[in-house]
Amino acid sequence: MNKPLSILWIVCVMLIAQVAHSALPDRVGNQPLPSLAPLVERAAPAVVNIRVSQTVQAGAPYGDEMFRRFFGIPDAERGSREIGSAGSGVIVDARNGYILTNHHVVEGADRIQISLYNDDTLDAEIVGSDAATDIAVLKVDSDDLIEIPIGDSDGVRVGDFVIAIGNPFGLGHTVTSGIVSALSRMGISNSGYEDFIQTDASINPGNSGGALVNMNGELVGINSAIISRSGGNVGIGFAVPSQIARSIMRQIVDFGEVRRGLLGVTIQTIDEDGAKALGAEVTRGALISEITPDSAAESAGLKVDDIIVRVDEKRISNSRELANAIGLRGSGEVVEIEYVRDGRTRTVDAKLGQAQAQSSAGNVIHPGLAGAEFAQSSGGGGIQVADVEADSPAAQRGLRAGDLITAVNRQPVQNLAQLQQIAENNRILFLLVQRGQRSLMLQIR
Repeated sequence: MNKPLSILWIVCVMLIAQVAHSALPDRVGNQPLPSLAPLVERAAPAVVNIRVSQTVQAGAPYGDEMFRRFFGIPDAERGSREIGSAGSGVIVDARNGYILTNHHVVEGADRIQISLYNDDTLDAEIVGSDAATDIAVLKVDSDDLIEIPIGDSDGVRVGDFVIAIGNPFGLGHTVTSGIVSALSRMGISNSGYEDFIQTDASINPGNSGGALVNMNGELVGINSAIISRSGGNVGIGFAVPSQIARSIMRQIVDFGEVRRGLLGVTIQTIDEDGAKALGAEVTRGALISEITPDSAAESAGLKVDDIIVRVDEKRISNSRELANAIGLRGSGEVVEIEYVRDGRTRTVDAKLGQAQAQSSAGNVIHPGLAGAEFAQSSGGGGIQVADVEADSPAAQRGLRAGDLITAVNRQPVQNLAQLQQIAENNRILFLLVQRGQRSLMLQIR
């Protein structure tokens, strides 16, 4: 190799190595890459660290009563102990002291303390909490609060730059950056209703309840969950969109509860083959199989055999997506529904009714369902698994919070009464469960 070519080869290798070790370029086109410091300086004071303490009953040795009786072991006194956990929160209303965080951060809390950006510590109280969306509203009394404006998460696009601010591993006000990786993710957590923003901004334990912020310094999400085999960040994090968090907060503050929208239909997923059998030119959607009298669906003129393919801007591919689209709206909201009838695509506006808070404990229905809490799905038929206690009979048989039961012993179920009726006449139950994008059968004895 002659000397000029050798020098050129060395220079190329050095340039490649230099690029390979650069996290970000110095310039994009002819414009210098801006620093995120001014953005962080505006947004970080609105993020708080949350410390939660609760008292739990300490299990006694040989805690099973039948075991103690069989071996003649005397009853042991059950003591209690205090446990603590940490998370994050976001100040969204400084005047009234309202803070958004995750339901799972403050669930079961006996005492909640928050630490502000200036290290002041305040006691907080829970105004309200919604397990189905994993959103909670806290309130503190202070004149030193700094709020962050709530942005429009509906305008977020894949590829947008975002920063995450929170309290990972107890390291307060940690800032990471990334992009929006995907939108409208479902089947991620145990929540009943999901429409997550996915991001590769590093989110770790303790970030829950923290802020996902766009480049305008606006809150576009409440960091909620990660997917990881190790428990640490692998570049897949999820946030509850700000529009959902804002709606839940408004309902909690105004009414003291969450008033979910109700369309009043029973639905089932339909694919392209099913649609062809009905003579409909659609590939996927939610088929209406029953309409509740005097419901929003009936008032809007929807009919049995209509196939719903869109709610506002959300495309509907299956029954779970329709349940999410409706359940994440508040009662009284007007939604535009696109549907297919007799081969024609039509649209109609529907003013949603209010879902009734109907629930039942699993042990009342069947011994194998003990430890589970069931609720009527507000989206359109089926029974929602609202909660499952760890190590309970229901958990041991494979039920998870967020599951949607659509059939029992091959009989479609639309409400709790139908489930109870089938359970009364059968010792063994086969539950057809929809979990995210999957369907599975669980045997309950």
